[in-house]
Amino acid sequence: MRKRNVHIQFWLNRKEAEALDKKVRRSGLSREAYLRHLINGVVPQDAPPPDYFSMMRELHGIANNLNQIAQKAHTLNVVDVQRYDTCARQLETAIKKITEAVVLPQPMEKMGPPQSRKTLRGEEHPRSGEPFDACGKSGKRSAV
Repeated sequence: MRKRNVHIQFWLNRKEAEALDKKVRRSGLSREAYLRHLINGVVPQDAPPPDYFSMMRELHGIANNLNQIAQKAHTLNVVDVQRYDTCARQLETAIKKITEAVVLPQPMEKMGPPQSRKTLRGEEHPRSGEPFDACGKSGKRSAV
């Protein structure tokens, strides 16, 4: 059985469709995957440049070499463990930050808090801040 079994269809005008297609192309995702990201509250990043992956492979290779050197030095008892651990953590942190900045989708910015219940009940006018009742029982006569 399918994991996703609810079909949703909606209409866009040409301008909206072109904007969506442009964003989908830049992200490198399918249209469906792009929309699922948005539904889940994250905005997909643009696809990373082609040299990003070769640079990351190189950084991972350097990290792997550091680990092999550390293992060898540790068995020979000739390494400054604290200094090595600090450098290794810095490299791992740099790789993580680069990946987060370039590849991982970003959470949507919060639109701000929704109106308070007080405003929704009509006890305070949303623009002027004056007290009023949404049902028209504010005690003030309207000039209609």
